[in-house]
Amino acid sequence: MTKKKIVIIGAGPGGLTAGMILAHRGFDVHIYEKAAVVGGRNAAIKLGDYTFDTGPTFLMMKFILDEMFEETGRKSSDYLDIKQIEPMYRLIFDKMEFSHRSNMADMVKEMDAKFPGESKNLSWFMKEEGERFEKMFPCLQKDYSSFKDMFWPTFLKAIPFLALDRSLYNNLARYFKNEFLRLSFTFQAKYLGMSAWECPAAFTIIPYIEHKWGIHHPIGGVNRISHAMADVIKEEGGKINLNTPVKQILTVGKKAVGVELENGEKIMADEVVINADFSYATTHLFEKGLIKKYTKPKLLKRKYSCSIMTMYLGVKKQYDLPHHNVFFAKDYKANVKNIFNNLKLSQDTSFYIQNASLTDPTLAPKGKSTLYVLIPVPNKNGKIDWKVEKDKVRENVLNLMETRAGLKDLRQNIEVEKIYTPDTWDEELNVFLGATFNLGHNLPQMLYFRPRNQFEEVDNVYLTGGGTHPGSGLPTIYESGRISANLICKKYGVSYKDPLKTDRTELFK
Repeated sequence: MTKKKIVIIGAGPGGLTAGMILAHRGFDVHIYEKAAVVGGRNAAIKLGDYTFDTGPTFLMMKFILDEMFEETGRKSSDYLDIKQIEPMYRLIFDKMEFSHRSNMADMVKEMDAKFPGESKNLSWFMKEEGERFEKMFPCLQKDYSSFKDMFWPTFLKAIPFLALDRSLYNNLARYFKNEFLRLSFTFQAKYLGMSAWECPAAFTIIPYIEHKWGIHHPIGGVNRISHAMADVIKEEGGKINLNTPVKQILTVGKKAVGVELENGEKIMADEVVINADFSYATTHLFEKGLIKKYTKPKLLKRKYSCSIMTMYLGVKKQYDLPHHNVFFAKDYKANVKNIFNNLKLSQDTSFYIQNASLTDPTLAPKGKSTLYVLIPVPNKNGKIDWKVEKDKVRENVLNLMETRAGLKDLRQNIEVEKIYTPDTWDEELNVFLGATFNLGHNLPQMLYFRPRNQFEEVDNVYLTGGGTHPGSGLPTIYESGRISANLICKKYGVSYKDPLKTDRTELFK
């Protein structure tokens, strides 16, 4: 049989995952990426001698990444040097701080010191959320190409564990009495770009996952994962074309037959995998009038995540800060309400600092360091003029870093700097509304009701990335790439190992 040609639009984590799996299974893989480097929102930013991750700053569920390399007969450890971060992160409130640890004995000691009497419920939290994760995890690995998949016995058994009657914050209140302790287990809702008071309780599995398996840092930055995947694709004979934007998906009727590049060249293909931002892709990459379900007016009615402003600072000294630091606004709930409901900026804002050079000396010259600063802000539904507000937010956050983080000489030590605002995400990285965590993860936008991996509007088109099932976050994006690869293999009768039939007994111990 002649090799089937697969064109993948975008060299982000989902497209690279699908690409290396399909190339290994004998498909003729061609990836077209508009940027000069692989990675998409997981690419490296180089500022002189400093290296930053564009988006994700750590890896959770490392076993999922390991499985993706195993799909190609390889070990991730042959390509990546990955270190576990302990403590996982330091959380700073107005008058106290608290560090989360994956080592349970150390976590109990930390809780006893800061929240006396609360640690007795940690084992209950781990047991109950572990059961929830065990029931839900297979549901995140299955495609939902048909509505009948919602009646899959495994999913039906998981429904009682979705806790549809409460939010993430309310669910944490069952385990912990102290409000600061609850909040310390809820900030992970920001990984989904959601408010902890609106995020479904089912996502309590995220802090469970972190405490069960820890969080990790690849030496060189999380971006190194994308480079490792690109290496596998090339080893398997796949082609990655950088600086090559796609203008449009070519169709005959409602069937994709290839792509047209910005330079006018037409590339024919048997299947097309989209790794671009979903809402951007449906409104820009198809012939006008072809897409009916996901038009721009309809997409604007959907819920989207918040956006972020990111500051990449190369500084000529090293600071005594842990690897991950989260500073909560003094009135955290008001800050969250401004981001998600009022769609306006807060002077009293939360922010995150990654001091990765503490762990990884490859990111900056000796004696210097990289500071990655992230500020959650409203997406572009907020109508904020970032040309006006960018410098104001920068000054406010630098002031907060000097006062709350103790970096009193920060300004005089900044050597290089780059800032991304929601406008940057929208206009330069093609992220719809600048919503960096994609479509919201509310229940009406999950599983079958989220854009599906086998695109329902055009044949021969498959979706990967945070805007499709199973959702945002590197592990689930990797799963989206595997699901799409498996769907293509199923279509052409190419054998593959079904992850749903994998024995995970040891994993859940």
